[in-house]
Amino acid sequence: MSDAAIITDSNSGISVKEGRDLGVAVVPMPVHIDGKIFYEGLDLTQPKFYDAMRKGAAVSTSQPSPADVVAVWNRCLKDHREAVYIPMSAGLSGSCQMAALMAREYDGRVQVADNRRISVPQRFAVMDALRMAKEGRSAAEIRQTLEEEGADNCVYITVDTLRYLRKGGRVSGVEAVAGSMLNIKPVMEIRSEKLTAIGKARGMKSARRFMLQRVREDFEGRLKPLADAGRLRVLIAYSQVSRELLDGWRDEVQAAFPTQKEIFSEPLTLSVACHTGPGALAVGAVRV
Repeated sequence: MSDAAIITDSNSGISVKEGRDLGVAVVPMPVHIDGKIFYEGLDLTQPKFYDAMRKGAAVSTSQPSPADVVAVWNRCLKDHREAVYIPMSAGLSGSCQMAALMAREYDGRVQVADNRRISVPQRFAVMDALRMAKEGRSAAEIRQTLEEEGADNCVYITVDTLRYLRKGGRVSGVEAVAGSMLNIKPVMEIRSEKLTAIGKARGMKSARRFMLQRVREDFEGRLKPLADAGRLRVLIAYSQVSRELLDGWRDEVQAAFPTQKEIFSEPLTLSVACHTGPGALAVGAVRV
């Protein structure tokens, strides 16, 4: 068994409490609500977060402080010879670059892996790292593998309302008003370390079909070797939707990919939900 500790942040969807059960150390992400700082999974729950959004509170996320990150590293290094830190994608936050700079002071004992993921795919990366550590891989080997396999996933997201994308500056006010009037649903992709708009659909049903088609194209295109080898797992994510809607979405995805034994599902993490708001749906696949 490796003597490498596995550390991540709550952008992975792994809470501090769940991390303890898994054997993973977790840095909780700060969330700002009307000027007050809360920490995801500690003093801020998802219902509290969405309630604040609906009430019009100023909501944003930021990277954890260097002191908070280093404190977790130092705690883990008391019991382990080395550590692998898996923060959210460098393309979506400065957290990864900050961590890489700080790691220089640790003489190689802390390896910072940028495997270009966030939310559910990031969780899978953490679980891969934990598996490799149990197999006896070194921190440097784990980091290298995570970075080499970082692009082996796809994620597509659509939103119920353009309101929060407009607040975050991702659509203009005119586009948001026009989109709302026409029931336009944007479809976005998390790839190449960015959240990028790739198309629009009239209504949520059309947006869902569009996302499923894009995943199929990935299965038949750039991810085909993994698909043919049975190394892709389909996943869905969401931000505070009804049980009926979630069950229907899961059934729709299962029907589109009948060879998948089970569709993994989990809420979007708050760093993503800050931009999407409640009512968002996502689908994708990740290497297993």
